[in-house]
Amino acid sequence: VFHNYVNTTDIKTLPSVTVQVPVGDYSYMLANNYSAIAREGLAQQRSQNGGIGPALPAPQNSAYHLWATRATATVPEKEKDFFEGIDTTLPAIADYLPAAERSPWQQQLIRLATSVGDAETHFDPADPGKVVPMLAKGLEQTNKLLADLDAAKLPEEAVYNMKHELRVKQQQFQTTLAAALGISLTAFTGRPPATGPGGPGGPVRPADFSQTALPGQTVQVNLHVANMGSQEVAVHVAPLNLYDGKSVHEIGDGAADLEKLAGGKVIDRPVSIQVPEAQPYTKPYFSRSSLEQTVYDVQNPAALGMPIEPYPLSAVIHVQYDGVTFPVTATVQTQHRYLGYGIVYEPLLIAPAISVTVSPHAGIVPMMATSFTLNVNVRSNVKGPAKGELALNLPVGWTSLPAKATFSAMRDGDEQSISFQVTPKSVEKKAYTLTAVATYNGKQYTDGYVTTGYTGLRPYPSYRDAAYRTTGTDVKIAPGLKVAYVTGTGDEVPQTLADFGIHPTFLSPQDIAKADLSAYDVILLGIRSYAARPELRTFNNRLLDYVQQGGVVISQYQSNEYDHNFGPYPITLGGEGERVVEEDCKVTILDDKDPVLNWPNKITTADFDGWVEERGHGFLQSWDAKYTAPTEMHDTQMDPQKGGLIYARYGKGVYVYMAYAFFRQMPDGVPGSFRIMANLLSVGKNKSLK
Repeated sequence: VFHNYVNTTDIKTLPSVTVQVPVGDYSYMLANNYSAIAREGLAQQRSQNGGIGPALPAPQNSAYHLWATRATATVPEKEKDFFEGIDTTLPAIADYLPAAERSPWQQQLIRLATSVGDAETHFDPADPGKVVPMLAKGLEQTNKLLADLDAAKLPEEAVYNMKHELRVKQQQFQTTLAAALGISLTAFTGRPPATGPGGPGGPVRPADFSQTALPGQTVQVNLHVANMGSQEVAVHVAPLNLYDGKSVHEIGDGAADLEKLAGGKVIDRPVSIQVPEAQPYTKPYFSRSSLEQTVYDVQNPAALGMPIEPYPLSAVIHVQYDGVTFPVTATVQTQHRYLGYGIVYEPLLIAPAISVTVSPHAGIVPMMATSFTLNVNVRSNVKGPAKGELALNLPVGWTSLPAKATFSAMRDGDEQSISFQVTPKSVEKKAYTLTAVATYNGKQYTDGYVTTGYTGLRPYPSYRDAAYRTTGTDVKIAPGLKVAYVTGTGDEVPQTLADFGIHPTFLSPQDIAKADLSAYDVILLGIRSYAARPELRTFNNRLLDYVQQGGVVISQYQSNEYDHNFGPYPITLGGEGERVVEEDCKVTILDDKDPVLNWPNKITTADFDGWVEERGHGFLQSWDAKYTAPTEMHDTQMDPQKGGLIYARYGKGVYVYMAYAFFRQMPDGVPGSFRIMANLLSVGKNKSLK
């Protein structure tokens, strides 16, 4: 059954095929078929499954059904491609105008289309310079069209739409013309290029420059202009462009005159600029206060539609050829050398002098807690030694040891972790916020950033207030538990266990294969650990032996690698398992006397309040009768799901499978998730299960 979410109707038969896209076609230039290339791209996915297998060369079509169209009065049964019935030629840009106004503009657009066609016809990959005159002519024609539209008295909306299309074409001409001429511009911070042995760029030497600049800092930028073609051009090196979050304006000095640049020659020019004191930090233009906020707050509406705002600093040159002038721009980069990657360029960012982060950012305070540790990380972006003071803003009556701490850094990029022992006063069942405040050079800093991405994928800063959200929680746990943790694809559950006073031991592959597991009361398996840790599959019998001898294994949600009866009794995951994504869906406790839900904490439906993002995924499809499933939950119009939590006695121990998304709830400080986890960690001491 197909559900049409537009008109909320159900379709019980396959829709007819309007268009077939031959994704399996073979490219002789790429020596592969397109679907295989797409699969190679999917295999580069870092966060989840890492691809779904190779696509063997073979004819393959992707079928599409057209539900509605504005191009024709009725929906056609068959089309050759997605654009059938839509005029995508350049002269069609004039169709934005009233019919009576189109003719003179169509004539200009026809001449522009002729220039494009001439360039395509005469293009020679071995000598791209052959089409430079045609590209220059096309750019000149596009510039004239834009100027004529500015001067014409035509409907405002039509002019806007035409100029949008023509600006796209203008950018294409400029980019292609620079490539055909062999003109390039590179802008980077740090020392100017060296000369001497080692080929272009000089000798091999360390390349590690700060990725950040501070407001008020002087930055040296090196501009490298190269003409690797055969035709001479004239170049004007303009001042740098600075984006201040609202607009772009020039900064620094440019060249006074045009410079001739013959083929095979370069221009190297250092430029020194001072970042304005009021320059905003480089950060996303959108944010949300919590995971439960369904839309983002937009700090800069002008950036809507862009993935990120422009990087703060860019270089520009104006290239003149045969009477046509066009810009070539480049984002100012920083250089880094990464093992296995070599030299990597990363854009220059504007950052605070001091970045302050708190880890974790949320948790709980047990009602009877006498103290807890809060870790604060301070990073210095100061280009030299820096010294400051760090303190916590605490709830009334709470204290910390130390009350204040000194941090120091010798150089840019130094980080220091400082621990505070916080003593709460009269903890109540309510939310509290603790904020870290760093003071440096007379200024206070109360937020910080981490860079998202990885080497080779441009890092970008993600900011968060240096605040710790915690909630007073009535939670008990069996005392003296020794817990081991097997990491999976990555989660923060181990860190959150510190709120119980538990600091788990992380098991290595060698530990799983050979260590004495009886040293631990509980072995907690991280999310998707059977996918990420093949030794679990190899030595699964050691885990079962450990349970049989009195241990407790708690498996968090798993994927299809787990679907091979790795539990002590048969279970079926069924592919990737079911997901319950409505985080506020009704939860039913099937047996309110179930021992796991009654000690050491009495678990009720209230413990499922305030969850974030989802209830969980990897719900089991079926399980042996020896397992107990004490809860049920499901999304709207979904079959009941009891496979979110099951457990079974096995020998002297207990085996637990839990699909609940505690990897989301616990790092977000959801009290009920801690209470349930405390009961699960305590099952080995639960006398009702003996």
